[in-house]
Amino acid sequence: MFQTKKLLMLGSGELGKEVILEAQRLGLTTIAVDRYEDAPAMHVADRSYVIDMLDRQAVRELVLRERPDLIVPEIEAIATAELVQLEEEGFRVIPTARAAQLTMDREGIRRLAAETLGLPTAQYRFADTYEEFQAAAREMGFPCVVKPLMSSSGKGQSVCRSEDGIERSWQIAMEGGRVQQGRVIVEEFIRFESEITLLTVRSVHGTLFCPPIGHIQQDGDYIESWQPHDMTEAQIEEAKRIALTITDALGGAGLFGVELFLAQDKVIFSEVSPRPHDTGLVTLVSQNLSEFALHVRAVLGLPIPEIKLVAPGASRPLKAVQEWTSYRLEGVEEALAIPDAQVRVFGKPVTKVGRRMAVALATAETVEQARAQAAEALGKLRLYGE
Repeated sequence: MFQTKKLLMLGSGELGKEVILEAQRLGLTTIAVDRYEDAPAMHVADRSYVIDMLDRQAVRELVLRERPDLIVPEIEAIATAELVQLEEEGFRVIPTARAAQLTMDREGIRRLAAETLGLPTAQYRFADTYEEFQAAAREMGFPCVVKPLMSSSGKGQSVCRSEDGIERSWQIAMEGGRVQQGRVIVEEFIRFESEITLLTVRSVHGTLFCPPIGHIQQDGDYIESWQPHDMTEAQIEEAKRIALTITDALGGAGLFGVELFLAQDKVIFSEVSPRPHDTGLVTLVSQNLSEFALHVRAVLGLPIPEIKLVAPGASRPLKAVQEWTSYRLEGVEEALAIPDAQVRVFGKPVTKVGRRMAVALATAETVEQARAQAAEALGKLRLYGE
C-alpha cells in the first residue's frame, strides 16, 4: 500500500517551487508557506499558508496543524529556535535544525568554518553599533565587504571602498537585513580570480559533488552562472575537501550550496546554504538530475546515480529595475527561439528593485557558447509596469 509523505516548505520562492515540483513527481503531498500571498511555490503546492515565519508561535501552530513528515526551510529568515524545539519533539527538519540555525546568520557559520573547523576564510570582524562598525572597517582596511548577519540574495551587502563610504555601507546593511538589527560582519576584500558554487549532496549513500558552477555576483546577488567552471585538479580536490568538512559538520541529508573563492593557488571558503542555491538554477538544463531533484532524493533516502553533465550550461536571471504592483513580461517567444534556450517565469505577484522575476537558461557545446546564448535570451525578456 502506497502511503504519501507530507513536505512543508518554509519559504516559497522560485527555488522552493522547483523543490515542490520534484517532490510531487515522487508522490509527496506538498505545503508551501511564505510571508506573502501568491509566492511562486504556492502556484503548484497542494495547499499553502501565509505566516510570519520569524514568529515562533505561528511556525509551531502550523507544524502542529499539518504534522508534516519533512520540514524544509528554503530561506534564512525563519524562527530557527522553534525548529530546534520541534526537532527535539520528533519532527524532521532538513537537513537538521542545527544546520538551519547555524546558517541563519553569518556569524554562526563563519565561526564554525574558521574557528572550529580551521577552514581558510577571509579575515572578519563583527560589529553591533555604528561606532564599532567604523572601527572594524578601519581595522580591516579598504576596500572591505560589509554584510548584515542575516539576509538573502546579497541584500544589504556592499563593498566599502574608502572612509567616505562607511556611512553608506552601514545604511545598506541596516536596510537589507532580513531582521532589523545592528550586527554586521566586516570582511577582508579577497582579490579572487573567480567564484564558484560546489553543490554537495549528503545522503545515506554517501556524499556526492556536482561539477563546479562558476558565477558572477553584483552587490552579493548572482547575475550569471555557468557549469562547468574550469579548475585544476588540485583546486577541485581542495574545494571538495572544504565542502565535505563543512557539510559533515552541519550533518543531515540534502543538497548544500558551498560558495568558494578561487585565488591563485588558494581555495577559500565563503558561505554555505543548507538547501538548493540560486546559482544552481543552471542545473535545470545542464545535469542529468537538477539540484532540486538531488535535494529531494537525498532527503528521502532514494538512490542517486552518478551526477553527469548533460551539456555545458549557463543561466542569467531577469531582475526588475522598478517597483510595480502590476506588470507584464514580454519577449518570451523571442527568447525561446534562440537555439537550446529555455525560460522559467517565476510568477511573483509584484516587482521590487533587484527582485528576480525569471531566468534564461541555455546549453551549448561549450560554456562560452552557452553563456552567450543565455545572455542573448535574457536580452529578449522585458518587464513593463501596468
